[in-house]
Amino acid sequence: MLNFIKKNAALVWAKKHVQKADEFKKNAEKNQEDLLLSLVDTAKKTLFGREHDFESIKSVKDFQDRVPVGDYEVLKPYIERVKKGQANILWTETPEYFAKTSGTTSGAKYIPISKEGMPFQIKGAQSALFHYIAKKNNADFVKGKMIFLQGSPELTENFGIKVGRLSGIVAHHIPNYLQKNRLPSLKTNMIEDWEAKVDKIVEETEKENMTLISGIPPWLIMYFEKLTGKKGQKIKQIFPNLQLIVTGGVNYEPYRDKMEELLGGKVDIVQTFPASEGFFAFQDDYTQEGLLLLTHHGIFYEFISLEDYGKPGARRLTLKEVELNKDYALILTTNSGLWAYSIGDVVRFIDKNPHRILVSGRTKHFTSAFGEHVIAYEVEEAMKATLKQHPAQITEFHLAPQVNPHEELPYHEWFIEFEKEPEHLDLFKAELDRQLRKKNTYYDDLISGHILQPLHISKMSKNAFNEYAKSQGKLGGQNKTPRLANDRKIADLLEIYKL
Repeated sequence: MLNFIKKNAALVWAKKHVQKADEFKKNAEKNQEDLLLSLVDTAKKTLFGREHDFESIKSVKDFQDRVPVGDYEVLKPYIERVKKGQANILWTETPEYFAKTSGTTSGAKYIPISKEGMPFQIKGAQSALFHYIAKKNNADFVKGKMIFLQGSPELTENFGIKVGRLSGIVAHHIPNYLQKNRLPSLKTNMIEDWEAKVDKIVEETEKENMTLISGIPPWLIMYFEKLTGKKGQKIKQIFPNLQLIVTGGVNYEPYRDKMEELLGGKVDIVQTFPASEGFFAFQDDYTQEGLLLLTHHGIFYEFISLEDYGKPGARRLTLKEVELNKDYALILTTNSGLWAYSIGDVVRFIDKNPHRILVSGRTKHFTSAFGEHVIAYEVEEAMKATLKQHPAQITEFHLAPQVNPHEELPYHEWFIEFEKEPEHLDLFKAELDRQLRKKNTYYDDLISGHILQPLHISKMSKNAFNEYAKSQGKLGGQNKTPRLANDRKIADLLEIYKL
C-alpha cells in the first residue's frame, strides 16, 4: 500500500513540476539577465563586490566590463580567506560546504557551496527524475531499491564549513521518503578503497529489488561486471525490475554498446550534467541527444567561442547570443560566490527552444600538437560512426599525439581497450581515421598534406584503464581518464598495458 501511495504521489508531483518548468524554458534569456543583476546586488558589499564595483553594475555589459573571466587560480586567494572562516568575501556568508575536488594544476580545489546553492544541487537531480516520470507516465522505480555509486559521505570540518566530495555531500540531502529505499549502507559507503567498496556493494545489492542505479559510466560498468561475473547472469536477469539508470560526468554514447551487453534487456537511461560548481543540465527528451540547460537554478551562464577562448578580449556571449552547433567554453557566475568562473567544460547548443546542449569536451583536453585542435566530441563521434560500420565493443580509449616517431611521419596514437575486437582491425582503423577527417578539417589537411600519417591503434590489455587509474590513486568516485591529451603524460604511463 505504501509503495502504491508513493508511486501515485510521484506521478502527481512530477506532472505539476514539469508544467511549472515550462515557464522557465520560455523566459530563459530574460530570466538569466535578471538573475545576474540579483546575484550582483546580493554580493555588492562583499570583498569581491567592492573590489569590482558591483554598486555600479546595471547591465550584463557592466558586469563583463568589471569582472574578468578567471579560473580557480584567479579566485584562489579569495577562497583561501574563506577557508580561514572569513565571511563576506565572495558571498555574503561563509559557505555551507566546500566540495573538494582533485585538480591537475592547482592541487586540491575547494569549491564553495552556499546555503542558497545547495538546494539547487538536489533540485537538479529531482527535476531530472520528475521530467522522466511525467514524460514516461511511469514511477514504478519508487517501489524498489535505489543506489548511487558515489564517493564517501564522510565530511570533515574547517572553521565551521563542512568539507567533502560533492557526491558525499549530496548523500546527506537525500529526501526522507527515499532513505528507506537507498543503498548501499552507510558503512559500505564510507569504504575508501574503490574495489573493496564495489565488492561490498555487490554483496549488499545482489539479492535486492534494484529499480534505479546511478553513477558515471565507467564505474557502472565495473559494478555490473562484478555482478555478472559472480552471478553468471545479465543485469536484467539479476534485477528484473531495473527500470532506470541515471548517469553523468562523461558522454554516455561511447559506453552504450558495452552497457547494453551487460544489461541484457531494456533499461531507460537519463543523462545529467552535474558538477561541484552546480547542477547544469539533464536529459528531458529521450528521443534525441541533448540536455536541457537549467537557467533558473542560481547560475548565470556566459559562453566564449572555443576558437577565441584564452585570447585577450575574447567576446563573452549570453544565452540569447549563442549559435547552434558551435563549441563554447562555459563560464559561470553562481549563488555560491563564483564570478565569471571558467569551469573548463566545452558545450555546444543543439536547440534554443528550449535551450539544449551537448557537453563536447574540456578546454584543457584536446589534441593540437600539429595545429588540428581535435576535441572530445569529435573523437567520440568518430568512434561512434566507426562502430556502426565495424561492430566492436570498446571499454575505454585515450588519444595522444606521437610527435617524434623513429624515421616516419608523426601520427595520432589511439590506446584502445577492446572488450570485443572488430573482425578486421585494419578496416576499423582506416574508417576511424576517415571519420575523424570528416569531423575535423584541420586534421584532414594534415593527413592530405603528408604532415601526419593516418592514426595508429595500440591495443590494451583487459582492465588496462582501471589499472592505470588505480596506479594514479584515481580509481572510483567521479574520476575518469581523459579521452584525449595534447601530450604523452598519460600515454607514457599506458605503455606498460599494451598488448
